[in-house]
Amino acid sequence: MQRHTATGSAKDLLTAQDVAAMLGVTTGWVYAQSRKGRIPTIPLGRYRRYRRDAILHWLDEIEQPHAEQPPDPRRGP
Repeated sequence: MQRHTATGSAKDLLTAQDVAAMLGVTTGWVYAQSRKGRIPTIPLGRYRRYRRDAILHWLDEIEQPHAEQPPDPRRGP
């Protein structure tokens, strides 16, 4: 039987390389965003890990839906 906590299991933790592959960016970008506090990060001493669900939630938050664009007045109703 596996033990799960409220924050998930250890297999849900990603490395910077995993996140970079997931987002299609470099690991340097992931580390830079972590240092700036722009991406959800779990610091473990000198290591950084990332929860998959936190990254997915962060992506949902920063995504800008097209529905919020104002209507084009040239198109009419």
